[in-house]
Amino acid sequence: MQNPNLWKDKEKAVKVTKELSDLQQEVSEFEAIKTEEDLRKIELRIFLPGEHDRGNAILSIFSGAGGQDAQDWATMLLRMYERYCQRKGFQTQILHQSFGEPGGPEGRIGTKSAILEVKGNYAYGFLEKETGVHRLVRISPFSAKQLRHTSFALVEVLPEIEEAKEKEIPIRPEDLKIEFYRASGPGGQYVNKRETSVRITHLPTGISVACQSERLQGDNRKKAMKILTAKLYQLEKEKTEKELKKIKGEKISASWGNQIRSYVLHPYKMVKDLRTNVETSNTEEVLDGNLDKFVEAQIKL
Repeated sequence: MQNPNLWKDKEKAVKVTKELSDLQQEVSEFEAIKTEEDLRKIELRIFLPGEHDRGNAILSIFSGAGGQDAQDWATMLLRMYERYCQRKGFQTQILHQSFGEPGGPEGRIGTKSAILEVKGNYAYGFLEKETGVHRLVRISPFSAKQLRHTSFALVEVLPEIEEAKEKEIPIRPEDLKIEFYRASGPGGQYVNKRETSVRITHLPTGISVACQSERLQGDNRKKAMKILTAKLYQLEKEKTEKELKKIKGEKISASWGNQIRSYVLHPYKMVKDLRTNVETSNTEEVLDGNLDKFVEAQIKL
């Protein structure tokens, strides 16, 4: 940092500055250890040696089968992850959210899809294993007959790709379809009045991403490109893993398809992870963001 020539290479300087900041925070956390609980929290990092584990994350939620109930469930999951991140000291920002139609006696408006940016040390490492289908069983607030309903939502967690790595994922301008639009929210309100929201479609793969969180069109475009880069990076990673599976043979999964966790609110209360068998009857606490026992068990698996 004291090298006077450091800032001649801005990209390297930014990387070194971040590395210094991360190390200083890590040392500070070790110096602050006073209890077994403090030590346990830091000990978890031993299980997160992955290339992107220390970095930021992009968490997406998509409502699945179940109509308005599923859209309501997607909104509940979004709140749950925002609360979890708050507990972990991560910063969050909703980059994009598309809404369903109002329904039920309260006129509740659900979420069709949402993208949450999560910034903080080990954000990706802690959230990565939340990827999968989440199942909710409850009395539907949209059913006049108070019937029990099962809803599904898909959670996808991607690492935020560092600028140096972005160059390894070539994206040709001619492969992109870029659209600008006004972002509408519940009740017909607008995030702003101009067409500052951006949707980018990668034509060769059909992957489409959007961002509406920023006031300026250029900033939304930059963040949308970050999401697209993360998705293309994941696509390449999955291709490589598929090739390895052909060589090594497919692993047999104990879960039902991609379903990872079940949240039952009626006729009894229980949240159970189908991969680790960790469960609790305190459903309210889980939906309020207390996911530690589930996340930690999966990290150590």
